[in-house]
Amino acid sequence: MVYFPHIGMRIIKSALGVLICFAIYFMRGKQGTPFYSALAVLWCIQNQTKNTVGNALQRTVGTGIGAAYGLAHILIKQKILVLGDSFFHYCIIALALIPIIYTTVVIKQKKASYFSCVVFLSIVVNHLMDENPYIFVANRTLDTLIGIFVGLVLNSVSIHGEYDRQTLFIADVDRAMDGLSAGLTPYSQIMIKNMLEKGMLLTFMTLRTPAGFLEGMPDIKPKLPIIAMDGAILYDINENKYPKVYVISAEHAGNIENFIRNRGFNIFTTVILEDVLIIYYDELKNTAEKDIYGKMHKSPYRNYLNKERPKDHPVVYMMCIDEIEKIEQLVRAIKKSDIYDELKILTYPSDDYEGYSYIKIYNKNASVQNMADYLKSITGSEETLTFGDNKRNKTDFCYTECDRIVRKLHRLFYFKRRESAVNDVNLLKLQ
Repeated sequence: MVYFPHIGMRIIKSALGVLICFAIYFMRGKQGTPFYSALAVLWCIQNQTKNTVGNALQRTVGTGIGAAYGLAHILIKQKILVLGDSFFHYCIIALALIPIIYTTVVIKQKKASYFSCVVFLSIVVNHLMDENPYIFVANRTLDTLIGIFVGLVLNSVSIHGEYDRQTLFIADVDRAMDGLSAGLTPYSQIMIKNMLEKGMLLTFMTLRTPAGFLEGMPDIKPKLPIIAMDGAILYDINENKYPKVYVISAEHAGNIENFIRNRGFNIFTTVILEDVLIIYYDELKNTAEKDIYGKMHKSPYRNYLNKERPKDHPVVYMMCIDEIEKIEQLVRAIKKSDIYDELKILTYPSDDYEGYSYIKIYNKNASVQNMADYLKSITGSEETLTFGDNKRNKTDFCYTECDRIVRKLHRLFYFKRRESAVNDVNLLKLQ
């Protein structure tokens, strides 16, 4: 099935910006060249409004530098008439780019170098010798500044209603990250970044480790800690810390390890030691284990150790993967044993390895709800809305496509409608 992305606001603003530049050209009595205004506005329209003013100032500085060098070039050329339209003249133009770019480096405005060069070239390549150089340069500069101004205004204009910065939004997009549903499209990523930039209280819940989330969404950096490992830990991406963790005591973990190993299973045991996530494992026995290790151990976010866990280290979670029947037998055995106390067990068939199932063992208090309550306490949120792309976890809103989740988040955040959102949730629960 062919994927057709949505027409985003950047596309609409770009077309509108060019139209405004043309309208200004007509209002000026067709003075100047609207091509340069249109070029500038297209460069200035961004898919994120962060640092809009700073970017506009950089481009304005670049315009000034390019105009100054352009005027100097024209005045010098008028004194040296023999240059004309010769190849030697164009060689001089190309060499002139060196001091222009170097100037932006000296004044610490490297990002303005592109605009400086564009303005310079637009002046020196198109100037006719019979035109007044001062008026010509002024018109080219004004054309570019008009485009920058229009881009700045359009980037700053919001067509949305009141932002919802009180609700805690929690999204589960594991299936999208795994490629099992419509994935994380550029549209989704840009919209998420924009909402985070506007102050949305958005975080993510995942069955993955923090490493798995970082690899699945490398460009998304929520300000709030993410809920990882099905509620066992909170992970702060920006600080690389774990502000809250539910662990299995070291002694209890030892009893669980002995119980499982005695039944012939390998265990991946995850601990957090001084904000470093370490995964201990035994001998790899089946193809699924070997493939998982082969894919994961190269990651810079994971630390695998083929040795026994130190007996004094509490455990965040344990994971085994084996044939479905064996895992089902192990689950039944654990639930009948003394080690089941204080544990939460999650088991489900693997999407990647046919005929295999996972078993994941956590502290019984490890839950998305508990972590959400903790996040509510530190953010001051009064309400939580959850979103998911699978039916494994019960969420307020469930869609099979990540883009639909993002669009729903967009509507609830940008057009604050508390009563409508609550009614939607209640209707879903009744269904």
